[in-house]
Amino acid sequence: MENRSGLTRRDFVKGLGCAAVGGAMGLPVLTRNATAQASTSRVVLIRRRDVVSSRGRIDSQAVQQMMDEAMVALFGLERPSDCWERIIRPDDVVGIKTNVWANLPTPRAVEQAIRHGILGAGVPENNIAMGDRGVLRNEVFRRSTALINTRPMRTHAWSGVGSLIKNYIMFWRHPPDYHPDACADLAKLWDLPIVRGKTRLNVLVMLTPQFHNIGPHHFDPSYVWNYNGLIVSTDPVAADAIGLRIIQQKRRLVFGEDRPLQPTAHHIALADTEHHLGNSDMSRIDLVRLGWDGDILI
Repeated sequence: MENRSGLTRRDFVKGLGCAAVGGAMGLPVLTRNATAQASTSRVVLIRRRDVVSSRGRIDSQAVQQMMDEAMVALFGLERPSDCWERIIRPDDVVGIKTNVWANLPTPRAVEQAIRHGILGAGVPENNIAMGDRGVLRNEVFRRSTALINTRPMRTHAWSGVGSLIKNYIMFWRHPPDYHPDACADLAKLWDLPIVRGKTRLNVLVMLTPQFHNIGPHHFDPSYVWNYNGLIVSTDPVAADAIGLRIIQQKRRLVFGEDRPLQPTAHHIALADTEHHLGNSDMSRIDLVRLGWDGDILI
């Protein structure tokens, strides 16, 4: 059953507790260190049955409401604007790292919901930029003090899945340098000077994720489904780990067997165990589920 108001009383109480313990839950008490590995990471999975129509149209107002509810649940504050003001200051220079892959780009509705939050935190228009492949040439990204990371979840021929950790590959001048061993060391991207310590929020778009592909750049609409969700966290590894579990479960249901990704998405676990970027172990992820729970797969 869908909870239209978003937060249950239980979720709200959990949120207040999370605000009290702060950094122990992986929340950015100090906004300049939002992606440091913590003992536990909070991840919000929010879904809404009607956010994507049967024809694939995304309801921008519904996306905005989902983002608002997710922010309140993540940070345990009273209003979405309070949450944005917690992670973004008026004097920040903010780059919104999106993804422009033609078959499954970051939806405009998600981009605008994020932009709305940043503007509401007092950042002027000229200190906000949105981009993907041209970020190294973008003047705002080059002088950025804060980053928001967002992209759709999809299977990927080089890394198992393309998700939040991999979304920063365009911050490196020659992305193929990170392709060896199924992109095992993608987490190193997060230590580049243009990125290090700047990421305030990660939004993994699970509105219409892709659960299977055959070779590089392959896209087939039959491998995409309306999951109608967003995954929001300050920890990109924890968010990716939740998205990966959903993709794996969808593959089991469709193929009738436990069919591993080719290649496996082991870069997510390595981002935790080798690079200490965040948490991939479910025992260290505080998953809050909001909204529609039909076919939730996790």
